[in-house]
Amino acid sequence: MHVVNDDTFPGTADVTIVGFGPVGKLLACMLGRRGHSVLVLDRNEAGYPLPRAVTHCSDFARILQSVGLAPDRIPAVTQPYDDMYVWRDGAGRTLVEVDWSGLGESGWYNTYFFSQPALENALDEVLAALPSVCVRRGWEAVGLTQDEDAASVTVRHTGTGRRAAVTSSWVIGADGANSAVRRWAGLQWHDEGYFYDWLVVDVDPLPGLDFPHVAAQSCDVRRPSTMVPGGPGRRRWEFMRLPGESKESLNSAGTAWRLLAPYGLDESNARLERHSVYTFQACWATEWRAGRVLLAGDAAHLMPPFAGQGLGAGARDAMNLGWKLDAVLRGLAGDGLLDTYGQERLRHAVAFVEFSTELGRIICVTDPAEAARRDARMLADWAAGMKPPAPPRPRLGPGVHTGPAGGTLARQGRVRVGGGAPARFDDVFGGPAALVARSAAPLSALRPATVRALAELGVSRVALSGTATHGVRVVDDTDGTYTGWLAALDADAVLIRPDFHLYGAADADRVAELAEGFLAALGTGPALLTAR
Repeated sequence: MHVVNDDTFPGTADVTIVGFGPVGKLLACMLGRRGHSVLVLDRNEAGYPLPRAVTHCSDFARILQSVGLAPDRIPAVTQPYDDMYVWRDGAGRTLVEVDWSGLGESGWYNTYFFSQPALENALDEVLAALPSVCVRRGWEAVGLTQDEDAASVTVRHTGTGRRAAVTSSWVIGADGANSAVRRWAGLQWHDEGYFYDWLVVDVDPLPGLDFPHVAAQSCDVRRPSTMVPGGPGRRRWEFMRLPGESKESLNSAGTAWRLLAPYGLDESNARLERHSVYTFQACWATEWRAGRVLLAGDAAHLMPPFAGQGLGAGARDAMNLGWKLDAVLRGLAGDGLLDTYGQERLRHAVAFVEFSTELGRIICVTDPAEAARRDARMLADWAAGMKPPAPPRPRLGPGVHTGPAGGTLARQGRVRVGGGAPARFDDVFGGPAALVARSAAPLSALRPATVRALAELGVSRVALSGTATHGVRVVDDTDGTYTGWLAALDADAVLIRPDFHLYGAADADRVAELAEGFLAALGTGPALLTAR
C-alpha cells in the first residue's frame, strides 16, 4: 500500500473506493490480496482517532480472520464478551437477559467489544503489505461520470486545490451516510423516519478502578441508557436525549460527568476519552448499483446501534462485493454477477435495520404510563420463561444460491488434516470457499473442467471420509461441526461461497449438479464446462 498526502495522483485503477473507513479498508484488503489495482480516496489527512463502533459478532470475527486479523491474534484490539446482556427497568428489576455468551456458528465468540481506531490501524498494517493498493489521503471526490466501459472520479486536493481524475472499471461509494457517490449515481434513499439523539461517552478508567466487565441496558423512563465495554481497557455509556433537552446542553463534558456520577466515575478515577451526540436513524438505499458504481457500508444502510450490527453489516457488504468484483475483474464471471450484490445484501441488511429499530422502540420510551405497561409486560414474560428477542437469521435476498439452505450463513469448525493439529477450517484451506462432502467419491468424480473452474474461484474440495485423490482433501471433523451440519440439512454436501454463505446443499448423487449450477450462476461456466 502506498499512502500519499501530497498532490500526486494516479490516473487509472481497476477499482476506486471513495472512503477509507473500515468498510473501504476491508474491501481494499480483499481486492489487493488478489492483485487488483485499487485506489482509495479519503478527504481527511488522517484517520479518525476516537472510538465509534465498539461491538462485533461471530461472523465479523470470521471476516477479520479472512484478512489475517483473527481476534485471538489481536487481543489488544478486540476481546470476547462471554456473558449476558441485562435489561433493567428504572427500579433495577431485570426485564430480560439476552445471552451473548458462547461460540457462534462462524467458529468465534458470539460477541466481542473492540476499539475501532486500533482495528483500523491493524487493517492499515495489512494494507501496507499490498503493493497494488494506493491510498490518497487529503483528496476529496467532487464529481463522477461513467459510460458502458468505465467510470471517472474527479478529485480535488484539500490542501492545494489541485484537481485530477481517475478512470476505473468500478467505483465503490463507501463514503458514509451522506454519500456523495450515492447522490451522483442517482440511487434513492429510503428513510424510515426513526430519529433519536443519544450522547455517546467513551471512558478510559484510570489504574485502580476495577470496573465490572458487564453489558447492561437501562430502560429507566427518566433517562434510557446503555453501558457496555468499549474494547480492551475502555468503557462506553450512551444516554438518550430527553424531550425538551437540547443537543448542545447534552453534548458537554460537564453533562457527561454528571451522567457518569451514579456509576462511581469522576475525574479522579477515569479519563473522558470523548463525548458526542449522534442521531440514530433507520435508512437504506433502495438499489446498490448504478452502472459501474456500487455502494457499501453506511452509504448503503444506516441502523440504530441497539443490536450492535451497523459496522458488521458493512463488513458483510465488503465480503459479498469483494469476491464478486474479483471474479468479474479476472474474467471468471460476467458483470451481471454484480447485480446480485445489492439484491442479496439489501434484504439481509434491512432485516437488521428493522430489528435494531424494534429494539429502539422498546428502549426509547419516556412516557411513564407507556413505560409502566412495557415493564409489566416484560416482567411477566421473563417470569414465565419467555426467551428474549433473538437477532434475525435472514437469508440473503435473490442471487447466487439455490434451495432451502442456499443463502444461509455457513458454519466453521475445527478440522485436522493428516497428523496435524486441529485448526479452524478457513486457516487450513486459506479461506471458506469449499465444496464439502461426507465422502470423497462424488468430489473425485467431478469433470476436469468443473474442477478447474472451481479452483480458479478458490473453491477447495473437502471430504469428511474416503481417499484423498484427484486433488480432494480429506479431513477429520474433530469437533463434529460438519457432520452435524450436514445431518441438520439432510444433505451429503454443501458448497460454501467465499463470503461464508451457502450456494446450496445436495445429496451425494447431485454434487456435480451443485458445482456446475454454482458456476453457471456466476455466468462463468459454459466454455469451461464443455470439455471433459
